[in-house]
Amino acid sequence: MSESEFSLIEKYFSLPAQKFTHSHTVLGIGDDAAVMSVPAGHQLVVTMDTLIAGRHFPLQTSPFDIAYKSLAVNVSDLVAMAATPAFFLLSITLPAADEHFLAEFSAGLFAAAHEFSIVLVGGDTCQGSLSISIQASGLVAEHAYITRSGAGIGDRIFVSGPLGAAALGLASVQNRVQLTPEQQQFCINALNRPRPRLDMIDLLRDFASAAIDLSDGLLGDLGHILTKSRCGALLDKQKIPAYQALSLHHCLDYALSGGDDYQILFSVPVDKLEAMVSAAAEQGLELFDIGEITQAGFFMQADNATIDLSNSRGFDHFAA
Repeated sequence: MSESEFSLIEKYFSLPAQKFTHSHTVLGIGDDAAVMSVPAGHQLVVTMDTLIAGRHFPLQTSPFDIAYKSLAVNVSDLVAMAATPAFFLLSITLPAADEHFLAEFSAGLFAAAHEFSIVLVGGDTCQGSLSISIQASGLVAEHAYITRSGAGIGDRIFVSGPLGAAALGLASVQNRVQLTPEQQQFCINALNRPRPRLDMIDLLRDFASAAIDLSDGLLGDLGHILTKSRCGALLDKQKIPAYQALSLHHCLDYALSGGDDYQILFSVPVDKLEAMVSAAAEQGLELFDIGEITQAGFFMQADNATIDLSNSRGFDHFAA
């Protein structure tokens, strides 16, 4: 790596990172590795995602939005496990050391980091096709994390917000649907700048038996919970909170399988249901009860029919 590239890293990543500190950072950017402390009585939750140009975001996406989304999707993983975001590492591969790109990218990265209360503590850069990898870490009280494997028969299934806007935004960018200017702006913003549900962390920790963030679509991601928990589900089509514009396009598939929603899907035992609903109301959280965990099978009640969803799956990088 040339000195000019080092200077760009210093300008756009190291110096801005020094403005944000975390009480658990012992040694941040500038050495071969960062040193962090984990407070007594807590555990470290670690996640990592890679976003590739043309695969995870359209090629025309702005550098600001690329950075924002790259961090947001990792933070969303932490939220799903009831972990509070703490720090992250960034590895970025660039076709060239483009100072304009880096200026806008770093602005988006640190805007997201400030919003999510998470700090950059190190990373790497290299030359090649555009891709961004982020490893994010969060803290959770010992054994208070939530997994995909805890759902039990009779649990109610909830989702934390409307689904389908991001998928509709992608369809709009790809000229597959026509939206009003207001709808297009909303949906593209949902696609490019997802908001991790940080307001759900306490609720999940206190009441959820299982949880997952919705990155690959409701059906596919719920399928992951059912597989890990060794159970089934019955959904109610009428209760699935689809983005309102979807009704104009007569396509619930955007909400069921579109992906990129980054809402939280979670299950709640019946004996915790009343307390959970009360706590959500106190926090002003609107949650949607969409079905029930069953002993086996994966079905959706739709009108007067029961649809078998057992072959449904989410986004697959290697699917034909």
